Amino acid sequence: MAMSTSESAIPLEQQARLVEKSKRFASYQAVKDHLVASYTRIGIGSGSTVVYVVEAIAALGPGVTSNMKFYPTGAQSEELIEAAGLTLQFINKLPAGQLLDVAFDGADEVDDDLNLIKGGGACLWQEKIVATSAKRFVCVADFRKLSPRLGTNWKKGIPIEVLPMAAPRVLDELKQMGSHNPRIRPGLPGKAGAIVTDNGLWIIDAPFTPLHLPKDSSESGIQAGNGDNGVWTVDALADRLIKIPGVAEIGLFYGKNGLQVESGGQKPVAAYFGMADGTVEVKSDMG
Repeated sequence: MAMSTSESAIPLEQQARLVEKSKRFASYQAVKDHLVASYTRIGIGSGSTVVYVVEAIAALGPGVTSNMKFYPTGAQSEELIEAAGLTLQFINKLPAGQLLDVAFDGADEVDDDLNLIKGGGACLWQEKIVATSAKRFVCVADFRKLSPRLGTNWKKGIPIEVLPMAAPRVLDELKQMGSHNPRIRPGLPGKAGAIVTDNGLWIIDAPFTPLHLPKDSSESGIQAGNGDNGVWTVDALADRLIKIPGVAEIGLFYGKNGLQVESGGQKPVAAYFGMADGTVEVKSDMG
């Protein structure tokens, strides 16, 4: 969601404070609504909004958090957990057959059906593992991430984690699928060459025409979204991307949520957006 004309006239420093305040409001509300005192296993994602999620959890005090273990998606969330004095644990230590009680994470963009684009921070594979290991995944973001269709506001493209040796071939395949100028994400200014993920892989950012939802076809009466003329639905594109040889994981979180399947739900059960006016907007699919 872009800022309105009146908001765009606000000095940049004040805009930045507004965004940070909106992230904090959304984080505290999400934690209040979804962190139950009896929970023992909590997933913690990556990104700027998660800073406030951890702050909100720590503010509950050791009387609530002492029996909880916190599972990070990467180095950033690991450091946040430890700095807050919370108990750190790793997803590979999750007992077989067990799930996290809840996982909190941000997003780069969220559409009307709670599909997400994630991976702007290059932690998408770990983020998907933690999200799909949780009974409930809760997304927390600010008003800029709210969008009717994925690819409307987030123009950088869908992050795709790939084997370096396969990157040229994957780029060719993406172009044939209708991606607009897909490219390997550079590591600059901190590193020459490609950015390298925690898994030793590269990230390709692949922009597409805004992705359709199933209701778009039913409303228009035209069956579309399978790649004709570069037009895709979220599910069809995700299914096609993950099948490209050399692709390890994709930054589309789609399909079912943790209340709709016993395990492996990628979509959040709810998304919390801190709005510019200080309110929190909640979009949910709790059915």
